[in-house]
Amino acid sequence: MPSVDRATRTSWLIWTTAVFVYFAAVFHRTTLGVAGLEASERFGLGPAQLGVFTVLQVGVYAFMQIPTGLLVDRFGPRKILTIAALLMGTGQLLFAVADSYGLGLVARAVLGMGDAMTFISVIRIVAAHFPPRQYSLVVAVTAALGGVGNLVATVPLTLMLGSIGWTWAFLIAGGATAAYSIIAFLRLRDVPDGFAAPKPEAVPLKKIWPKVRQAWSVPGTRLGFWAHFSTMSTPAVIGLLWGYPYLVQAQGMSPKAASSTLGLLVIGAIVSSPIVGALFSRNPEWRMPIAGWFLAFAFAGWGVLLLWPGGHVPVPVIAVVFLVLTVGGPISGVAFALARDYNPSHRQSTASGLVNVGGFLAVTVAALGVGVLLDLLENLVTPQTAFRVALSFCVVVLALGGWRMLVWWRRARAAVFAAEERGEAVPVQLRRRRWDALRVA
Repeated sequence: MPSVDRATRTSWLIWTTAVFVYFAAVFHRTTLGVAGLEASERFGLGPAQLGVFTVLQVGVYAFMQIPTGLLVDRFGPRKILTIAALLMGTGQLLFAVADSYGLGLVARAVLGMGDAMTFISVIRIVAAHFPPRQYSLVVAVTAALGGVGNLVATVPLTLMLGSIGWTWAFLIAGGATAAYSIIAFLRLRDVPDGFAAPKPEAVPLKKIWPKVRQAWSVPGTRLGFWAHFSTMSTPAVIGLLWGYPYLVQAQGMSPKAASSTLGLLVIGAIVSSPIVGALFSRNPEWRMPIAGWFLAFAFAGWGVLLLWPGGHVPVPVIAVVFLVLTVGGPISGVAFALARDYNPSHRQSTASGLVNVGGFLAVTVAALGVGVLLDLLENLVTPQTAFRVALSFCVVVLALGGWRMLVWWRRARAAVFAAEERGEAVPVQLRRRRWDALRVA
């Protein structure tokens, strides 16, 4: 992979073109966050069946991460992003005209496949067109601009659904995305001008698993997996599916107020992403401590939402908690920095795919668990109690991810210290702490 000394105007133009594909991916991914109740009415679904939409879409996304890394290594990000835009557009067009649960599931699966191909391709373009010192910052800004897609999916999409209806809203969104694939194909470049593109290497099937296993065996990759698992799951579950029903059904908000409140998740991510990215770029040794502190605040935030006396949480309190939780999205970018730092260039896309699986696996499990619990509790307790019990499952997922992240944080630190003792160069200089001498679980 080429390594440039500085970013040029062309680099920024190519990145901008790629970011629009990621913008579309986040928009399409989060449409059910505000269209969930309409989907329930359109297809006649209960909470568990509604949850399957998101579980299927996110599950396909997670399943496709390793194949996507291999595809990007083989064909380059330009071709993969073009195919991604076509798939997302096709999936949303199908969703617009779907009149049965089965066709709706097919549409979300196609959408999830296209979505799965976007972020790894974009960060591969960032790695090729920008110097290493700018990598974390540009990836963070990428995530922030992708968050604008989430914002468009919360407020404007709600207005479109109310004015022009389900079919036309999704037809417009799907058609625009499919058409943009032409622009992506014409304007994107895998490497900067003057650099030779890496020679495509077809990986035989028998060599795919060893390549994946090599990436997975690196402690930094494992740490990235669990960091993504724990930091991303909370804001994603709220924003992708269950935040809107929780605010409307359990907290009694109007649809407009609920959409505006969910918009805080996006605004918080947009504002905090460049700040977090700059901190990570300038002080890489702060990455994991910041992730650890976020987990502490996330547990506190869930405690406020789930244990508030009476169950009816004041709107300002919900707003503050949502703003705190939303920082997990930008912080989850530490996973990709870890994959990049601790893997050789020929394995970076594969490692990035692995760590990306972590976050979306957590979202899949949490979204399904909440849906199943809501389905079981329906007609047995009040909506407030049902959501308090069901959303507690998110805390269980968060606790599992936090525990494993702490374990692999210490193991990764031990690997760095061992490399230093062997005289090897390490990507981040760490200070030994007293707890580094304790036995790793």
